[in-house]
Amino acid sequence: MLRRKSVRRESVGRESVGRESVRRESVGRESVGRESVGRESVRRESVREESISRPVVEDDEITPANPTPQTGASRVESLSSGEIVSANPTVALDSYGPTGIRGLVSSRYVLLCTTCSALGGLLFGYDQGVISGILRMPQFLDQFPEVSDKDSRKALNIGVMTGMIELGALLGAFNEGWIADKISRRYSIILAVSIFTLGSALQTFSKNYEMLVGVRFVGGIGVGMLSMVVPLYISEISPPELRGSLITFQELNIVFGIIISFWLTYFTRSLKDNLPWQVPFCLQIIPGLLLAAGATWLLPFSPRWLASKGKENQALAVLAELRRLPDSDPRVQREWVGIIAESTFQKQILEQRHPNLAAKTWCNRLKLEFASWMDCFKSGCLSRTHVGAGLMFFQQFVGINALVYYSPSLYKTIGHKYKNQLIISGSLNISQFVGVLLSIWGIDRFGRRSILLWGSMCMLICLTVIATMVGKFSSDWPSHILPSWFCVGLLFFYMMCFGASWGPVPWAIPTEIFPSSLRAKGVAISTCSNWLCNFIVGLVTPLLIEKTGFGTFVFFAVTCFASLVWTYCIVPETKGKLLEQMDEVFGDRANDAESELKGAILLQTRERTNTD
Repeated sequence: MLRRKSVRRESVGRESVGRESVRRESVGRESVGRESVGRESVRRESVREESISRPVVEDDEITPANPTPQTGASRVESLSSGEIVSANPTVALDSYGPTGIRGLVSSRYVLLCTTCSALGGLLFGYDQGVISGILRMPQFLDQFPEVSDKDSRKALNIGVMTGMIELGALLGAFNEGWIADKISRRYSIILAVSIFTLGSALQTFSKNYEMLVGVRFVGGIGVGMLSMVVPLYISEISPPELRGSLITFQELNIVFGIIISFWLTYFTRSLKDNLPWQVPFCLQIIPGLLLAAGATWLLPFSPRWLASKGKENQALAVLAELRRLPDSDPRVQREWVGIIAESTFQKQILEQRHPNLAAKTWCNRLKLEFASWMDCFKSGCLSRTHVGAGLMFFQQFVGINALVYYSPSLYKTIGHKYKNQLIISGSLNISQFVGVLLSIWGIDRFGRRSILLWGSMCMLICLTVIATMVGKFSSDWPSHILPSWFCVGLLFFYMMCFGASWGPVPWAIPTEIFPSSLRAKGVAISTCSNWLCNFIVGLVTPLLIEKTGFGTFVFFAVTCFASLVWTYCIVPETKGKLLEQMDEVFGDRANDAESELKGAILLQTRERTNTD
């Protein structure tokens, strides 16, 4: 028989809590220091307790000091002051299913939403890759002589035309931070696609160089907005055990877009008049229209964005729909309560940091918007901004876009003729695509940090060996055919390693680590770092190839080594963590006042929503 026992709790300081586990015939009681947490687990009957000093929140089960692993709805996080998740680090979070491919198959609706929104990555990759093929077309050079050999400023004109995408994307990514917060992630995707589609249509019918440069800037704004909001949206709808794999779909589609654009321009080069370059520009509108349609009729609002706007019931309904579970399911309830509590906590922290801007005036709202951007560089968030921007910096400076943009020139450096250069360029991205597929399988299995470390190490070895061989044999490649093909093989391995590590992971981590009130702005800063570094690499690489030859590979090998050291020293592991758990991961909100505030908010939220 189960016996009821009353548990007396006395308030010590601000709060007093006790922890208790009740099973079929025994009642265990333990106190933890000055604070203890009250919990009960009863398999067939629920035991209600009354607190003498203050209300006590009960749950389905508590975890003993040395817990036995449990699964499903029976596993509940232990709540203590200042923590949303288990105080015991050995306790796993609630899981909605397995990780990897099996988990993706079991979460069909989230997978469908991710596949649709990740079309933004395809537009990103396609627009990056299409220009390299078009620049070789005689019809394009005739229409725009400024980028042909007839113009003495050819190199500068090509740099400006290609760089317009990066500059537009930099502007788009920066502004998407407040746009995504203001109108929602979903509507900002639709806005970004609209801008991109306009730019693509105008590129197709450009009549002169000046017009082409201008409309590529417009298209770049749309690309930059998508590159920021798509991984952010995916991270906010994903279950924690699949978040890394699902965000990897962004990189998968980027690479797929590059592959499509290369082979499309390869096969359209034989068309008549201006069609060889107009058709590739025009066809990128199709996936844009598909994404717009999907965002309009398929994609739900982000439950975390809804919670930030006070739409708590809608957030619960969307979360239950995404998880394909009833809204009364304990796992859905706990995730929902954690989202609401974190959103409330971040709002109160913002008010505490900027009490003079509480009045709802237009001027104060503008000042608060600026102040919230500055919060990304203050204590409590600076380390996260460093990680997010640093990941994007190294993603570009390990040399990937040098290979994408200028691969034919690099292959010439290692002794290959024009025909081989084209075939290798087209095939190289397929190797990267295979790497991204491996990442989908492994990112939630092995962790983000481990994958980055192994990726840096493998790329460092590849580039070091290539630099050595180019320096030794570049004066007489025809007599050293085997070393030249060995270098090509190393480049393929490099691309696969990048696709499995530094390609997808830097898109995943920034969307996970920022607090809810600063997440959109933090991801925007990280994405701006990506586009700025992308632009710099595009400018520097031709000079490196022209002036140093093998020095290009030495430069990127050094940055690979730097990425290895930096990742080992700075980047934390976020695998399997809730977005609301990142304070604990970074340990930068550990002061007692904020810990107590977060704990109190969580308890109040649970009581207000009647969630056990």
